[in-house]
Amino acid sequence: MTENKNFAARMGRWSAQHRKKAIFGWLAFVVVSLVVGSALGVKAPEDDTTYVGDSGKAHQLVDEHFPSENTESVLVKGKDAGAVRAAVDDTLAAVSEQKGVYAVESPYEKGNEGQLAKDGAALVNFKLRGDETAAEESVAPVLAAVERVQKANPSVFVGEFGMASANKALSKAFEDDFKKAETLSLPITLLILVLAFGALVAAGVPLLLGLSAVMAALGLVALPSQLFPLGDEASSIILLVGLAVGVDYTLFYLRREREERARGVGHREAVQIAAATSGRAVLISGITVIVAMAGMFLAGDQTFTGLAVGAITVVLVAMIGSVTVVPALLTVLGDKVEKGRVPFLHRLRRQDGESRVWSKVLDLVLRRPAISAVLATAVLLVMAFPAVGMKAVLSGTDDLPRNLPVMQVYDKMEASFPGGQIPAVVTIKADDVTSPAVTAAVKDLETRAVDSGRFNAPADLTVSQDKHVAQIAIPIKGSGTDTVSNEGLADLRQSLVGQTVGRADGVSAAYVSGMTAETKDYVDFLKSRAPLVVGFVLVLAFLLLLVTFRSIVIPIKAIVLNLLSVAASYGVLTWVFQDGHFEKTLDFSSNGGITAWLPIFLFVILFGLSMDYHVFILSRVKEGVDRGMKTEDAVAHGIKATASTVTSAAIVMVAVFAIFATLSFIDFKQMGVGLAVAILIDATLVRAVLLPATMKLLGKWNWYLPKRLHWLPEFRHEAAPEPARG
Repeated sequence: MTENKNFAARMGRWSAQHRKKAIFGWLAFVVVSLVVGSALGVKAPEDDTTYVGDSGKAHQLVDEHFPSENTESVLVKGKDAGAVRAAVDDTLAAVSEQKGVYAVESPYEKGNEGQLAKDGAALVNFKLRGDETAAEESVAPVLAAVERVQKANPSVFVGEFGMASANKALSKAFEDDFKKAETLSLPITLLILVLAFGALVAAGVPLLLGLSAVMAALGLVALPSQLFPLGDEASSIILLVGLAVGVDYTLFYLRREREERARGVGHREAVQIAAATSGRAVLISGITVIVAMAGMFLAGDQTFTGLAVGAITVVLVAMIGSVTVVPALLTVLGDKVEKGRVPFLHRLRRQDGESRVWSKVLDLVLRRPAISAVLATAVLLVMAFPAVGMKAVLSGTDDLPRNLPVMQVYDKMEASFPGGQIPAVVTIKADDVTSPAVTAAVKDLETRAVDSGRFNAPADLTVSQDKHVAQIAIPIKGSGTDTVSNEGLADLRQSLVGQTVGRADGVSAAYVSGMTAETKDYVDFLKSRAPLVVGFVLVLAFLLLLVTFRSIVIPIKAIVLNLLSVAASYGVLTWVFQDGHFEKTLDFSSNGGITAWLPIFLFVILFGLSMDYHVFILSRVKEGVDRGMKTEDAVAHGIKATASTVTSAAIVMVAVFAIFATLSFIDFKQMGVGLAVAILIDATLVRAVLLPATMKLLGKWNWYLPKRLHWLPEFRHEAAPEPARG
C-alpha cells in the first residue's frame, strides 16, 4: 500500500494501532464532557428576544427607567355575577399569600374599571418579583393556588395568563417536543441503517458515533455558553445536526472499508484506505459545514448565535470522533461488523459498493447529459417559483398550540378583553411626562387611536418613578402579526404618534413597541443581515473548494447546485405553509408567511449539509482522475460507488428532519419540512442527475485552474491500490 501522508490517514493509522487508547479515550472524552457540562450548567440568556429598530430603543428606555416587572392576570369568567365576585375574592386571597407576589389589584377597586369586561368577566392583576427566570420559578405555586380556586368555584372559569406563566408552559411544551423528536429519531435511524447495511452490528456503528457526538456536544456547549448564553434551540440543533453528520461520517468510512474488503484488500489495509480517502473527505466536508454554520454569527441575533455554537460544537466533535475512534472500532470488529445479518436484506446488497438503481439512472443521465441537465433544472426552478412571493413573519399567539391550557386561558381573555394581552405600546421620554401638555397629548392619542377603528379602549398609562418616561399601552386589533395589526402599527407610527405625543411640548422621543412592532422590526433587521450571512458562506465555501480541488469550476458549480437545492426547498416551504397546502395532514393553520428566522437558518444548514455529499462524491471522482481515468469514467465510477452511501445518509437525514414536522409548534414544522425536502432534492435530482450531467458536459473544464492560481497547494486524493493477486 502507498504511504498516505494526509492527516486523516495518519490519524486512522494511529487509531488502528492504538485501538484501546482510541476507544477508551473517546468514551472518557464523552463522560468528561457530560460531567463538565453538568457541573457548569448551560447559561441561558436573561432575555431571549433581540430588540432592534424603534421597538429596541423603546425597550432601552424602559430598562433604564423602570424596574423589572412581571405582570400576571387571573381571568374569572361566568354568567352569574355573584359567583364571579366570590371567585374573584378567593383569587385575591389565594394570590396575595404567595411568596414573590405584590401589587395585587382587584377589578372592583376604584380606578380599575378596565379590568371588568362587558360580558361580566373580571381580571385580577398582580406582579411577580425578580427577573424573568425568577418569575418563572415563583409562578408555579401561584398557578397551583389559582387551580385550587377553580376547583372551589366550579360554576365559573378561573385561569391565569402572563409572560411568566406562558413562558413556563411553552418551555415545558418545547421540552416535550424535543423529547418526542429524540425518542423517535433513534429507532428510525437504526431501522434505516439496518436496511442499508443488512447487518445489525454495521448499523450500530454509525448510530454509536452520532449518539456519542450528541452527548459530548450537549456537555461541551456549557463552556461557550458562559460567553454566549444559549437558549433551548441549541439542544435541538445539536440533536438534529449531530445525529445527521455523525451517521454520515461513519457511513462514509464503513462503506469504503467494506468496498475495499470486497475488492480483496486485507482488513487492516482496508481500514487505512478508508481513513486516507473517506476520512479526508470527512475532514473537508466537516470544515465546510463549520464554515457555513459560522455564517449565523453574522446574523446579529442571539438565537442564531446559539444555533451556530451548538451546530459547530457537534460537527467538530463528530469530525474528531470519525478520524480517531471509528478506525479503531472497525479494526477491532474486523469481519464481525457483518454480525447480526438480516438474510433477505443482506442478499439484496451488492458488495462492490455500487447501487443497481442509481447505476441505471446514471447510465441514462450520462447518455443524455444535456437533456438531463435541462429537465432537472426546469423541475427545480418550477419547485422554487413559489418562493418569489415568500413573506417573512414571526409566529404569533395564534400559531401556538391550542391544546396548551395557558393558551386556552389566553383565548378566553382575548374574547373578553380584545387586544389587551398584545397591545401596541407607545414609549415617550420627556422632562416631565405628567405635565399638562403631555397628559393632554396622551389623551388625544388614545382618542384618535380608538376612533381610527384599529385599536380598542381603554389605554393603560404607566409612568416611571422619575417621571421622565411613560408607556401608553393601547389594545391593538388583530392577532398581533396579521394584516389588521400591521395596518394599525403603520397608522400609529406614521401619523398618530407624530400628531399627538410626538410633538407635545417637552417630549424628546417617542417610540412604538409591542408584539406587532417588535415583529416588524425584527423581520426588517433579518432582511438587512441576510446578504452578509449569504455572502460570507458563499465566499468561504468557494475558497475552501478552490483549494481542495484546485479548480475554479468545481466551487462555482457546487455553489450554483446548492443554491438550486435551497431555492427549491424555499418554494416547497412557501407553497405548503404560506399558501396553506396540507394543513390537515401536518396539523397547522397558515399564518400567511414563513417564520422570519427560517430562511437564513435553512440556507446555512442546507448549504453545509449538502456540501457533505458534494465533497464526498467529488473526492471519489477526483480520486479516479488522479489515477488516470477519463473525467467521464471517473464521474460514472465515483457516483455509482458513492450513490448508495449518499442515499442511505440522505434517508437518515430526511427521516430525522421529518420528525420535526410532526411536533406541536409551527416553527418546528416548517423547519422539519424545509430540511427534509431540501435534503431529498439534493440527494436525488442534484447529486444523481445535475452533478453528473454537468460534469459530463464540462469534461476537462471541470478541472480548469487559471495559471495565476497554479501556486495553490495540491492535495492528491489518494487512490485505492489494486488488490494483490495470487
